[in-house]
Amino acid sequence: MSTQFQTAVRSNVSHTHRRDAIDRLIADDERTNLALLVKMSGLRGEFRRRALEGLGECNATETLADLAENTTIDPSLRRRAGELC
Repeated sequence: MSTQFQTAVRSNVSHTHRRDAIDRLIADDERTNLALLVKMSGLRGEFRRRALEGLGECNATETLADLAENTTIDPSLRRRAGELC
């Protein structure tokens, strides 16, 4: 796992650092790690949505299609994933 991913999931990280870490994952095109963030139920919705939007920015169509069909994630995230792919 990358340092950015570890920062994004660590519990004692400020919102600003978590957001910055997710933005770095997007800039580095780390699609697998972004998809993991979307699936993490323990992560606040705002960060899961940012990771999802980041997948759209990375043109991760296949990953977004998989998330749109994944019934283990929140329906609103699935719906948005479908819109982005």
